[in-house]
Amino acid sequence: MKHFYIPLIVLILASSCKNTSSSNNQNTVVVNDTTETQTLPPVETRAANTDYEPAFEGQTRIAGVKTTTPYRVTEITDDLDAPWGIAVLPDNRLLITEKEGDMRIVNPETGDIGDEINGIPNVDDRGQGGLLGLTLAPDFESDRMVYWVFSERVSGGNHTAVAKGRLSEDEKSIENATVIYRAKPTYDGDKHYGGRIIFDNDGNLFVSIGERSDQEPRVLAQDLSTSFGKIIRITTDGEAVSGNPFENEPNALPEIYSYGHRNPQGLDFHPETGDLWSNEFGPRGGDELNLIKPGLNYGWPVITYGIEYSGREIGNPPIQQKEGMEQPVYYWDPVLSPSGMTFYTASNIPEWKNNLFITGLNSSHIARIVIEDNRVVGEERILDDKGQRFRDIVQGNDGALYTVTDEGRLYKIDRE
Repeated sequence: MKHFYIPLIVLILASSCKNTSSSNNQNTVVVNDTTETQTLPPVETRAANTDYEPAFEGQTRIAGVKTTTPYRVTEITDDLDAPWGIAVLPDNRLLITEKEGDMRIVNPETGDIGDEINGIPNVDDRGQGGLLGLTLAPDFESDRMVYWVFSERVSGGNHTAVAKGRLSEDEKSIENATVIYRAKPTYDGDKHYGGRIIFDNDGNLFVSIGERSDQEPRVLAQDLSTSFGKIIRITTDGEAVSGNPFENEPNALPEIYSYGHRNPQGLDFHPETGDLWSNEFGPRGGDELNLIKPGLNYGWPVITYGIEYSGREIGNPPIQQKEGMEQPVYYWDPVLSPSGMTFYTASNIPEWKNNLFITGLNSSHIARIVIEDNRVVGEERILDDKGQRFRDIVQGNDGALYTVTDEGRLYKIDRE
């Protein structure tokens, strides 16, 4: 394993401070408990792609924050093959999906990577497709059930699909793998599958599904008769959960929970409020962090704070606000390229309690987001010196954060 040490770095209104040497001869700054921390400027300093005005103060480019607790970054391995999703096993080993279609178990203490797990249905790994997010059943210790999302190739194209199966006792295979849900309609493309999956406290599944990117299918994010651009809530058998917001609406898919999304790849519940939060890719600018409520419309592609990759405006004229469509709690321009995310609930680094950590792809960092009363009040960039595309992040049973990158690395982040 490779170890990296992140020193305590703060801007201070200080009367005194001193340097001390840690066990690995790295210097840290020790700040007197009475020293106050200055307000920091926003972490984003690049020019925005647009001159669109935010809907409210603090919706973008909030003040920066800086972690004051010394923490250590450990590179556990760099031998994974395009890892996409992480689930934490009861003994704190990590079950990881790889884009081309494999699952492997990694021991974070030793860096050992297990062999490919057999029995997983074939994936369509073209473009952004492949074996995507995964989660373990709440009673995994007794039933050993695993649930995952993947892009499934079928006649006429492909679609986002959800499957389940039992991890064998010897951990060499997934037994009785079954596809329980397929997004509608089938589309012949290779982008925007969404792909995160999590359990709620009732034992039901939330799944994020992308709108497939292209001009023709993207408008279906507003169409309740399709799965495109939706967050759905289903049972472990793939059926719509009773009480979903559109179950009694004619021509609407009863599994839909929210709509008007572009390519949502992050899902997690706030540890105190229980609210569902999601992030999604915007186009060129306009990546979003959203507070998800049942039945609400999150606007894509009608409203957006981004533009086409070509530089062309979206909409004629382009609009960022419309009655009946939700505003993002926060947005990025230029993009974060947000993928997996997790709320921090451990006590290892107390100042991170209830903060949200979002992995950034093109931005090559992890965003630490401080939320108060459903508003973002601070942002920090961590691991921005690694030059990696961060794909997913979870909190281990040991209270550490574990994150994977498209380049095949697995990092552990914990108090020094």
